[in-house]
Amino acid sequence: MTKKEFVAAFAEKGGLKLKESERLVNAFLETVEGALLAGNGVRFIGFGSWEVKKREAREVMNPQTKKKIKVKAKKVVKFKVGKTLADKVAKMK
Repeated sequence: MTKKEFVAAFAEKGGLKLKESERLVNAFLETVEGALLAGNGVRFIGFGSWEVKKREAREVMNPQTKKKIKVKAKKVVKFKVGKTLADKVAKMK
């Protein structure tokens, strides 16, 4: 599902106009982004959580050349699915 499709589905589900739906979705995304950039996690019990984690520097192997490459440390965003959502997905047909 693309952002455009999500905005349309959100508008339909919430009985909103498309422009209002887009404004609300953008506000949500900006709020999550702001929290992560401030070093805070975002948690929705049952749905999941986003956190910024530090990935340590490491050495990996290029599978084509078999040559070892050093990868620098960096921060990454991790999403961990909540139990309620995970259970629903597991029961999908």
